[in-house]
Amino acid sequence: MTPDRIHPRQGTRAPDRPAPDLTVVICAYTVERWDDLSAAVASVHAQRRPPEELLLVVDHCPELLRLAQEHLTGLRILANRQRRGLSGARNTALAEARGTLVAFLDDDAAADPDWTEHLLAGYRDPAVLGVGGLVRPWWRTGRPDWFPPEFDWVVGCSYRGLPVRPAPVRNLIGANMSFRRAEVLAAGGFRTDLGRVGRRPLGCEETDLCIRLAAQHPGAVLRYEPAAAVRHRVPAARTTFRYFAARCWAEGCSKAAVVRYDGAAAGLASERAYLRHTVPAALLRSLRRGRPATAAALCAGVALTATGYLTGVVRARAARAARVAPRRTCAAGTAAAGAAPAPAATGATPGARPDLPGGTP
Repeated sequence: MTPDRIHPRQGTRAPDRPAPDLTVVICAYTVERWDDLSAAVASVHAQRRPPEELLLVVDHCPELLRLAQEHLTGLRILANRQRRGLSGARNTALAEARGTLVAFLDDDAAADPDWTEHLLAGYRDPAVLGVGGLVRPWWRTGRPDWFPPEFDWVVGCSYRGLPVRPAPVRNLIGANMSFRRAEVLAAGGFRTDLGRVGRRPLGCEETDLCIRLAAQHPGAVLRYEPAAAVRHRVPAARTTFRYFAARCWAEGCSKAAVVRYDGAAAGLASERAYLRHTVPAALLRSLRRGRPATAAALCAGVALTATGYLTGVVRARAARAARVAPRRTCAAGTAAAGAAPAPAATGATPGARPDLPGGTP
């Protein structure tokens, strides 16, 4: 499936007013995060370098749309016009944004006051197509003793193993990322058959987009800037091993889809380095410090992610085989019908397709 094409809205800018430089986008889907959403909006309004535009896209939740229209100010509020899910909401924002740069902030994240300054500084280099920053976990009930920092990606945050200084990366983290809008539009935006829908813990739509951008613009840079930081809320429900396991498995399934679309060379490049260096170092560290629960979580996380990946590969192959099988059946039936007695001798209707494989009556 190819990405949904995005058609920017025409005629929305006043002719005597230049296009703003930066649009910040927040996508939301539930009233249960109202306090978090309000805090995210407030953090954007508090920026030392305020964006020219703030968009809130509500993903198919009329109650939240009404609540936002009644109580939030200083922003534009839109309803997701595409398929339900985070990718569709982001695509709606890309089509409607007025800025040449578009930054995405999660609805349960709050940006540091200098967030936009550091994002914008990265674009001084014309080769940079995207800039993303540090996502610090805000553990509402404390980090579980067993939870390895190398797996903070499970809760949508930066993890140990990422660069500690500004550096090029393969892909940015969805809670804190920005792009040149024109290039993302030209690439077709986010795939709506990837990514989170409601509470379904799938993802990798950002990875897929970043890979496509790099493929279309050889020599371009996606920059990780740790100084452009946000705080990401981690509720108690995401601190359980059950959530950890489900998220690891889902990540593996999502990676299988990315590889199917973009190839293994790009789709697994960062993961290979992570498994060769980051995880072994973490495992050795946890054993040396006498933390067997953390070591067990590291092993379980790798195993579950790998299982999810293999599951995704097998499912994709089965689906592909199911699509091919009817065509093969028709071809076999046509060949058998050609070798059968003439229709007049069998009572068959000329050109009729046999009901069973091989033309068996």
